[in-house]
Amino acid sequence: MPLVRAETVPTPDPSLEAALRGALLDSRQRWRDLVEMLADIVWESDADGNFTFIAPDPALGWAAAQLAGQPTALLTGESPFDPFRTARPVRGVRAWVRRGDGAAACLAIAAVPLLDAWGNPCGTRGIGRDVTEEEERSAGVARLLRKEALIDSVLAATRGEVLADRMAASAAQALMLALGAAGVAVLDISGGLAPIAAVGRGEAAILRLAVPMLGERTDWSGEITGPNGARILMRAGPAHGVALVLWREAEARAWDEEDRALLEAVKPLIRVVLEHRRLQRRMTEAAQVDPLTGLLNRRAFTEEVERRIDRLEHDGRPGVLLFADLDNFKEVNDRLGHEAGDAALRAVAKLLCAAVRPTDLVARLGGDEFALWLDGADQAIATGRAERLRQDAPVALAHVGAGPDLPLSISIGIAVRDPGSVERLRDLLSRADQAMYEVKRAGRGGWQKR
Repeated sequence: MPLVRAETVPTPDPSLEAALRGALLDSRQRWRDLVEMLADIVWESDADGNFTFIAPDPALGWAAAQLAGQPTALLTGESPFDPFRTARPVRGVRAWVRRGDGAAACLAIAAVPLLDAWGNPCGTRGIGRDVTEEEERSAGVARLLRKEALIDSVLAATRGEVLADRMAASAAQALMLALGAAGVAVLDISGGLAPIAAVGRGEAAILRLAVPMLGERTDWSGEITGPNGARILMRAGPAHGVALVLWREAEARAWDEEDRALLEAVKPLIRVVLEHRRLQRRMTEAAQVDPLTGLLNRRAFTEEVERRIDRLEHDGRPGVLLFADLDNFKEVNDRLGHEAGDAALRAVAKLLCAAVRPTDLVARLGGDEFALWLDGADQAIATGRAERLRQDAPVALAHVGAGPDLPLSISIGIAVRDPGSVERLRDLLSRADQAMYEVKRAGRGGWQKR
């Protein structure tokens, strides 16, 4: 009979088992602590969409007991994406949820679906990090950039135009493209209700509907439905003397708060265009335009600058006068004749207009003397404009000069009127004239502030 050797089964060591159990629990706790430190909410949900686990406690202002066994919709708020019921792994997606106090919060989500033994979804596990401040900061920067881009596009569109009606049309075109509108109309409401410019599709039908409504109340702003379901947005304000009417096709997106905010930012620019239009009409009616260059003549410039100085005194803002005189202009007349001299003066007028904003004034005071008024500008802006003219003039005027040996350039005197100053235009002209002659004595083709 064969011998059977009995093997001894080792007896479990209670102390080792307890140590292993403790290490496992400690490891789990460490992972839980790390996850909770890295996330603002950790969760699991079941197949019915109810929370089965929430950490930390509280999470986003919710006590875990408030959410346990409840539908995950308690947290999703208005977010179009429900991260708590995803059927596929996601990472880095953003979702807006509702805090315990009702405030909105944006979460950066990482989540995976839970699968049963047959591979069917039976819930979700995930973590979320609160990035509300980051998201709002990014959204604020994006809004600011869009606002600046819109203002720049309107300024760029109007800068190249001289006639105010064409400036208004260019501004409307820039607005239409920037805001994705089907059309834009600009109306002057300061003296009645006059459409100045309209661009886009179907403007006649839109204005037939909008103008009577604005005519009844020129401070009205709102939205109406137009022909074929067009979405019409009207923003009017007596303070700016302007009304803007924009429309989108029925199938286009609705107007939102950002669109309205952008229009509010643009209205002051449109007001400037309308002021320029009124000024042009006054100049035409009073024959205050220099016939050769199309600039303001001395009388018109003097009257308008005095009026603006009064406004600057009221608003506490600065202003700048630039007095410009051509160098070597006499030689153009002597060598090439007065027609060449006239062409040179027109070229100078074009150069000066290109160097200033639509809000500024440019005048020919007589002969080859010009003046520029920069509304609300300070010394830094004035010297920047003068330096630009100093650099650009020899190149821009080379084709109308007397020759390479006597190039046309510009000597500029600058007089800054600070807020609170009692100086009038005659005082500024005197200072700017003296500064200009200092440039002449120093060799011409430069600028000097006095």
